Amino acid sequence: MTATAPIRTDDAEGTPTDVVTEAARRRTFAVISHPDAGKSTLTEALALHARVIGQAGAVHGKAGRRGTLSDWMDMERARGISITSAALQFSYRDTVVNLLDTPGHADFSEDTYRVLTAVDAAVMLIDAAKGLEAQTMKLFAVCRHRGIPVITVVNKWDRPGMDALALMDEVADRTGLAPTPLTWPVGIAGDFRGVLDRRDGSYRHFTRTAGGATIAPEQVLSAEEALAREGDTWSQAVEESELLTETGAVHDQELFLAHASTPVLFASAVSNFGVGQLLDVLVGLAPAPVDRPDEDGEPHPLDAPFSGFVFKVQAGMDAGHRDRLAYLRVCSGVFERGMVVTNGRTGRPFATKYAQQVLGRERETLETAYPGDVVGLVNAAALGVGDTLYAGDPVVYPPITTFAPEHFAVARAADTSKYKQFRKGIETLGGEGVVQVLVSERRGDGAPVFAVVGPMQFEVASHRMEHEFGARISLEPLPYTIARITDRESAPELATARDVEVLQRADGELLALFTNKWALQVLERNKPHLTLVPMVAAELG
Repeated sequence: MTATAPIRTDDAEGTPTDVVTEAARRRTFAVISHPDAGKSTLTEALALHARVIGQAGAVHGKAGRRGTLSDWMDMERARGISITSAALQFSYRDTVVNLLDTPGHADFSEDTYRVLTAVDAAVMLIDAAKGLEAQTMKLFAVCRHRGIPVITVVNKWDRPGMDALALMDEVADRTGLAPTPLTWPVGIAGDFRGVLDRRDGSYRHFTRTAGGATIAPEQVLSAEEALAREGDTWSQAVEESELLTETGAVHDQELFLAHASTPVLFASAVSNFGVGQLLDVLVGLAPAPVDRPDEDGEPHPLDAPFSGFVFKVQAGMDAGHRDRLAYLRVCSGVFERGMVVTNGRTGRPFATKYAQQVLGRERETLETAYPGDVVGLVNAAALGVGDTLYAGDPVVYPPITTFAPEHFAVARAADTSKYKQFRKGIETLGGEGVVQVLVSERRGDGAPVFAVVGPMQFEVASHRMEHEFGARISLEPLPYTIARITDRESAPELATARDVEVLQRADGELLALFTNKWALQVLERNKPHLTLVPMVAAELG
């Protein structure tokens, strides 16, 4: 791992660097898409182009290539998918890049949603052969809802796929965003020779490298040189680009920031084709951090004293220490390692002695951070998802949504002699918040209920319980399909109803579980006085 360039905290005369100036250097974005579109491979390729790592690996790489840096979990490496979000920070030119890789599988959509609360822009990957898939559309909807500008990358252009103009029509028709290609492919999908840079008319020709493990050599040619080299293939690219110009498909920064248009680039992440252009576009066009609205909707100034919020908690990244890492997005002021801040939820102080900069599973001690940066706070047992930390005047940022679980199972220790490890693992998973842990006096502490958005989360929880905590578990599916938030006044009456069970979540919230929608509807009709509050569906838009 190549160390990230140090972030300046003082100028030549020892004066603290201006927070607004440092914030302007930041770009914080997420890479999102449908499963298997190449998110983790692109994340690795971007880090490679920024010279953070010396060699890229792909999850589905050839023999001898290592797994992607951001996919650190054993199951991710084994299955070739992203299961949990990963944060990478690196410097590129004079810009500090905070890149968040996210899961694509719908079963882990809650993790993706939480990451989207912490970024200022998103890179959406579209598979050249498959176009806009179901999960892609949901993610576009979330970005629109949150006002997050989207840069679109048509990936895997080195493989057979759809017609480029047809893809642009699909993006426009189905997302409502006007696609404004910055680069245009020279060669059809499967015959990727390079791109026409529509900003200056030049031709960027790519040369494939062995396994795509190193930066692909790039040759910049004039239009005349491109015509001599590529002939009719170049002429077709030029004609299509001119057609786009005639229809108004030209980048407008104001429309992009207003989430009305999406710049488009063509690439092959696994071969490192077009990745350098994406990094340049992110630095040049993606928005820097701005004043972030607090819980009341009032913008909190960038140059106010330090504040930030926890958008993710992850345990098990360091098998040797069994620590718990809280990902904090800095929203205002200067974060300095060792400072004592206040947890807005509890009102209690929190010491930031163990602050780290995260690069996948690898970490470095972090001394200073500015708005837009992501800080890893280690051994943060007192922190939960959505907690606001601040120094100075109190501020609270909006809570982070917890999605409605749709699958439920009782977890039991397979080996009763491992009960201590079992309890520790259950407590840890519940603290992370993605797997919701529910308990009740009737079932007892030895039989907590796992409540999840998608069934693959059960597999992840079982794997982690066995391999991180040494406590193999058995899971017994429950018949419930719907959860509603209730209160202590309604709980006794709900507990006596048919096909209903009331349990308490790790955060103290009471959930009423129903076997089907008809059982819920009957109860709501016959007993309207009971508190049954719907939770946000895990449909991502």
